[in-house]
Amino acid sequence: MLKIVFHLLIITLVFSACGGQTKDSTPRPRGYQRIDYPEKKYEKVNLEECKYGFEKPVYSEVKIDPYPAAEECWYNVNYTPFGATLHLSYRDIKDRKDLFKLLNDSREMVFKHVMRADQIIENYINTTKFHGIYYELEGSTATNVQFYITDSTSHFLRGSLYFNSKTNQDSIAPVLKFLKADILHLIETVEWKN
Repeated sequence: MLKIVFHLLIITLVFSACGGQTKDSTPRPRGYQRIDYPEKKYEKVNLEECKYGFEKPVYSEVKIDPYPAAEECWYNVNYTPFGATLHLSYRDIKDRKDLFKLLNDSREMVFKHVMRADQIIENYINTTKFHGIYYELEGSTATNVQFYITDSTSHFLRGSLYFNSKTNQDSIAPVLKFLKADILHLIETVEWKN
């Protein structure tokens, strides 16, 4: 009799263990790490040798562009905590023809991504100091934000944001939203020097 009770107990345990396990055996989707965003604080960047300055977030650093073909006054704003870089290229405008070439080159660089972009949104910038276009590229593009601003007579500044590794749009969306606010602040605070 003791053997029968023992066998029934084991059979009951086996069936109850198997039955409960089938409900939770589905694989979980891959997750992304949690990102703690720093407080938004800005500091002035005074590029002594260049004809422009701006405010940048305190959690970023400005470095001379190390690319061999980079020209004078080309800088990178490195957002190290997020693995992203904003490339800034400044040019003096020589004449009207030079301005149109710079405008055309900027537009071409944005629309090189048209094959991969789901949408390219052009936001026009018009202040008393400068005007330009802020581009938002949606989809699987190498860059998600580009812009240019100019006073149309002397100064031209172009920027493009790149992440330092291949990205998944879903995973970078919150970081991109956070960095877009910083880029817009940078644009708003640009000051030309003569």
